[in-house]
Amino acid sequence: MDRPSKFQFVGSNSSFLLRIIDMSLVVIALLIIMQGYHVPFSKDYLLVVAGVLLLFSYISESLGLYRSWRLGKFTHMCRLLAAIVTICFLIIFTALFFFKYAELYSRVVMTGWYVLSVVMLLSWRLCVREIKRIRRIKGFSVEKIAIVGLTETGMSLYSEILAHDELGFDCVGFFDDREPSRITDLDPKLIEGNINQAIELAKNGDIQKLYVCLPMLAEQRIADIIQQLGDSTIDVLITPDFLMKNLMHARIGNVGEVDTISVFESPVNGTKRFYKRSFDIVFSICAIIAISPVLIAVSIAVYMSSPGPVLFKQDRYGLDGRKIKVWKFRSMTVTENADKVTQARKGDARITNVGAFIRRTSLDELPQFFNVLFGDMSVVGPRPHAVAHNEEYRKLVTYYMLRHKVLPGITGWAQVNGWRGETDTLDKMEKRVEYDLDYIRNWTLWWDVKIVFLTFFKGFVGKNVY
Repeated sequence: MDRPSKFQFVGSNSSFLLRIIDMSLVVIALLIIMQGYHVPFSKDYLLVVAGVLLLFSYISESLGLYRSWRLGKFTHMCRLLAAIVTICFLIIFTALFFFKYAELYSRVVMTGWYVLSVVMLLSWRLCVREIKRIRRIKGFSVEKIAIVGLTETGMSLYSEILAHDELGFDCVGFFDDREPSRITDLDPKLIEGNINQAIELAKNGDIQKLYVCLPMLAEQRIADIIQQLGDSTIDVLITPDFLMKNLMHARIGNVGEVDTISVFESPVNGTKRFYKRSFDIVFSICAIIAISPVLIAVSIAVYMSSPGPVLFKQDRYGLDGRKIKVWKFRSMTVTENADKVTQARKGDARITNVGAFIRRTSLDELPQFFNVLFGDMSVVGPRPHAVAHNEEYRKLVTYYMLRHKVLPGITGWAQVNGWRGETDTLDKMEKRVEYDLDYIRNWTLWWDVKIVFLTFFKGFVGKNVY
């Protein structure tokens, strides 16, 4: 009897086996090196293996090594893997040297272990990739697919299939119920038949996968397709248009026996929240210690520049739209925190001489590392706006409040791309929100590290900063 069709959403996969293979290869690399240099395995090496595996697992998850990599990013993934292994061993080597345990371990073994681990982890990935490529060129593991719906989403899928033959897909064409005269924005010649014909191909076993690229307005038609293919062995994959563009974080879940799909949900949940929070705590503590002389110097300068408090605590929206107090060095003669707040402009008379300097150089933002340490903010995230500005722009910019699905940050993706400072026109705020939502949809801890790095070159100053 035929099994039910597989009902999937594109991109759902498991990388558990990949994790096991990686960790196993790290252990095997050490055993090979020790055997080659006739070094006996002892509890000291057992401890260092445990440390490396723990670090490798933590950093790999934090930097998104096992996420679903987009096509064409294989070399990027290899570079990331090599960087992760290097970081792990550097931490271990530093810890052994700092705590004076280095003499317990053979330098040749430790160095050889590191090099062989990198080589083995990269080699097996390259081998698997090459084997798959050769098999598909020879016609093995090639799957015939059909696309239901000549839509923009369907065309994007079709373009990816044509550009990447390593997928092993052979597209038999598009299937759509519309008359060719009704299709004006795409080439109707691509249509091979109607949807019922695609269903017949699936039932007859002429195709192995059916991609449904209909808009969500066609809910009943999608339901009919799923129902008709319920007694076949075809893989049915849905790529509805709104999932491609507007989902904050697509994730399948359930409430009891009822399946759900997240539409607007923070990507920083579960273990990811732990990774991001631990990064924030460690980074903020190190930053506060490192910049403490600067904090003291700016505090004295602000205190002497004009009457008023050194620190300005302004109401902002934090995670999930909850109000928080964001700390800044006072840069103006006023401390506005009312229902209406006027943004600083070029030549603003309210800005003090010291304030002008610390605003241009972003030194006024440094106290926010304490906000990060206390959990109200993150090192990286959408910049928090004054409550008055939030209430104004949430009515003008689509999806504006989704910026608050993650903790606000000291720096962010919008800032390092030049969208910081005064937002005197609506299009400037729209661009800032666009970059903020792009960051939230695609967040990884590796991206946070990248943004922090870019901040040193692009994030401290800006043409709209007054």
